[in-house]
Amino acid sequence: MGRRHGATQSKSVPRFRLGENSQFETIKPDQLTKMRREKHAPGGLSRALYEEFRARIADGTFAVGGSLPSTRALAAERGLSRATVSLVYEQLAADGFIETRGGAVSRVAAGAAPGDTARAPARDAAGALAPDQFAGRLSALGTRVEGMTLQDTEPVASGDTDFIYGPLAGRDFPTLAWLRALRAVERQRMPRLAYEDPRGNLELRKALQTHLSQTRGLSCSTEQLMIVNGSQQALDLCARLLLDPGDPVVVENPGYRMAHHVFESYGADLQCIDVDEHGLRTGELDPVRVAQMVYVTPTHQFPLGSFLPIGRRRELLAWAADRRAWVVEDDYDSEYRYSVRPEATLLSLDTHGCVIHVGTFSKTLSPQLRLGYMVVPDRLVDTFAAAKRLADRHAATGIQRALALLLEDGSYDRHVRRMRRLQHARQRALIEALQEQLAGRVEVQGVASGLHLVVWFPALPSMAELALVKEASRLGVRVYPVSPLYRRSGQQAERPRPAGLIMGYALLEREAIFDGVRRLSEALRRLEASVGQGRGAHWQAPDQGGLLTQPPC
Repeated sequence: MGRRHGATQSKSVPRFRLGENSQFETIKPDQLTKMRREKHAPGGLSRALYEEFRARIADGTFAVGGSLPSTRALAAERGLSRATVSLVYEQLAADGFIETRGGAVSRVAAGAAPGDTARAPARDAAGALAPDQFAGRLSALGTRVEGMTLQDTEPVASGDTDFIYGPLAGRDFPTLAWLRALRAVERQRMPRLAYEDPRGNLELRKALQTHLSQTRGLSCSTEQLMIVNGSQQALDLCARLLLDPGDPVVVENPGYRMAHHVFESYGADLQCIDVDEHGLRTGELDPVRVAQMVYVTPTHQFPLGSFLPIGRRRELLAWAADRRAWVVEDDYDSEYRYSVRPEATLLSLDTHGCVIHVGTFSKTLSPQLRLGYMVVPDRLVDTFAAAKRLADRHAATGIQRALALLLEDGSYDRHVRRMRRLQHARQRALIEALQEQLAGRVEVQGVASGLHLVVWFPALPSMAELALVKEASRLGVRVYPVSPLYRRSGQQAERPRPAGLIMGYALLEREAIFDGVRRLSEALRRLEASVGQGRGAHWQAPDQGGLLTQPPC
């Protein structure tokens, strides 16, 4: 802002001044999309700019107290004279929408934005809906996505204990090692700034190739490796390139719903196979005569935590080869093995080229980095690389290079070992707390590996899960029902099961874990007391309580 913008405005700028033709004749192309009024509209571009700022303040785009661009920067961006922009700012200040002060940035004034007010859909002079109200047709894919219920995690109140699965504790992130790697990357000035290979940074793929060979016994070429924006993008690529609407896809039941949603969005017909203490029941695959894909979590079945033994792995691969079905192996948290030895991956056992191996760094570093990888069969390399290029060119280069340095100097391996010790200690604390507070009232599943446990309540039916979750929430502890991860079978009666909770521990320390389980125990006591007094008739299945809607298989 120039000096003309003092701390106060003694009087309003005459309205007619905003209509003066003080802008340049040349207009930038992007200005046409930013201005809703044509140059020949009443008041010209200065009036359009004034109205635009008022509208953006009103709808909250420019938040109260937020800084505005300088008159010089805005004039250069919009192709206007600085005098025109200064005049608009003066009028906005005079009308109480912004605050200006000599030598400081202009900011949106307190009270400038109205409260929540219901507004009718915007229409033009002819009565037609404004462009942002246009109800165009969605594609079939868009329609399927529109109909899905994708749950966002609600904020946790201060003092509450959250046994959520997925997030990691920020204090566990290797901040110093990561900053060193980023600084090293910044010092390595690139001679050419251009798009990279869609499969990802070559140095990272080389380092990852070595890492997977050493830790998972996995043999692959750097050409087969592709760096993706988290495992979710890997699943999306698999669905987009390998599935047509109506294609049968075999999934575990219960299973990972975000994977199921991806397949459903592309029109797949999900075929559910039950899971037991040894993972996917491969003996139930024979009746499935046709399948295009099978999605499994063999190293740590989600959510029950079972481990697919070598015999079943071979049965699954033989069945897939016979059906000409692709196998997507989600190796999402294999780093956290506490009492099981690493088994050969499906990819290592594959002799037909049907396995696509998917991994992620979200469970060891941070889900916010959006870094994952996939190993694809040779015949799919070019197809997946082309699809990745079309989707987003490639993953962000800087963080790829930083991760490559951590893998090369051993920092990542040291971090994983430290994380494994931390998470195992947290798991032991959770088991100990459950034994202390809920002895004889719960059964625990999935202790061999991972970042969560499944806790069953044999005395409660599955229909009681939502009531238990709500009662626990009232006492300041957040827990999550397992039922939304089951899919109803459309052909056979569902096996009765007790109420169950998924309890993650990666965010919590020992004291918080014990406190949370103590509150959960009290919630269970209150729930059982209400049942004893005849108040249990309000129980509601989780899939009917707004948590997640489960279609049949």
